[in-house]
Amino acid sequence: MFGRLRDAINAALDAAMPEGDPQGLERRMYEAVVEARASLAAMLDGLESTERQLANERKQLDDAERRGRLAGEIDDEETLEVARRFVAKHGERVAVLERKLEAQREELALAQRELSEMSKQLKEVRARRPEREAASGIEAAWRELEAAGATRPETDVEDQGLRFRMDKAQREAAAEEQLQRLKNKMGR
Repeated sequence: MFGRLRDAINAALDAAMPEGDPQGLERRMYEAVVEARASLAAMLDGLESTERQLANERKQLDDAERRGRLAGEIDDEETLEVARRFVAKHGERVAVLERKLEAQREELALAQRELSEMSKQLKEVRARRPEREAASGIEAAWRELEAAGATRPETDVEDQGLRFRMDKAQREAAAEEQLQRLKNKMGR
């Protein structure tokens, strides 16, 4: 779980060092932020799980202490000894879970700070994106071409329909071929 976060942070740091392709840089940074958010969610789940375990162990410790007091009141040495062992066992588990919970909280705080920094860096890269000016120029050129009667490939309904029919035919052919192989295997 924490390895994924570390990998995401490393990817973001690598992405923060521009090496040519600005769209690739932005994409890698975005993917690193998404991965970091997913890791953060997993860390929160782990923290909640530890909190539940700790609450359960504390309840069991309280029960063992109560049973020990009751056994002491009726002078039942055997039950008192068993209760002491359970108190020690659950007390140890509570201590371990408390340390674990504290470490998880610290790690979560660190991950949240790192995610915040990664998000800030991504916003800065997006703010410097030169494609916005280029995209507006390309958009203006397409508007002029459309006014002259040209059709954009992505808005050409006929072309889209043809592509859909071709894709559908390929999928159906692949399904038919797979069905035939299964029938051959089964001896039909």
